[in-house]
Amino acid sequence: MRFIHLYLIGYFILVLGAGLALWQAGALARMPAIWILISAIVVVGLGIVLAVTSARPTTITRE
Repeated sequence: MRFIHLYLIGYFILVLGAGLALWQAGALARMPAIWILISAIVVVGLGIVLAVTSARPTTITRE
C-alpha cells in the first residue's frame, strides 16, 4: 500500500505526456470534445484500478 501513490503519480505523468503528444500532433483537434472527456474518464479509472491491483496484499495474522 506504500507505493500506490507513487504508482498513480507515475501513471498520470505518463498519461499527461501522451495527451500532450496527441495535442501537439493535432490528433485531439479532430476529435469531438465528448470523446476526449470519455477517454479521460476511462484512463483515470484504469489508472486507479491498476494502482489498487498492483499493491501487495496485506497478510492477516490471527492472534
